[in-house]
Amino acid sequence: MTIEIKLDVMLAQRKVKSKDLATAIGITEQNLSLLKQGKVKGFRLATLDAICRYLNCQPGDLLTHVATAEATIED
Repeated sequence: MTIEIKLDVMLAQRKVKSKDLATAIGITEQNLSLLKQGKVKGFRLATLDAICRYLNCQPGDLLTHVATAEATIED
């Protein structure tokens, strides 16, 4: 299972600069860049909430689940 972060797509659609979003939600541009690149193992729901409020979107607009061959669910 892989979760892809589509924050860069949403920023382009909304014509918002990463710098402006980072300032508005209170995180560094470096951390926002890592988030956009999917190089984080997790992030706070409060951060996701702030991003969604600023961009006027839903979490599903930013995150996509991609199934992988090795992913299985065991009961």
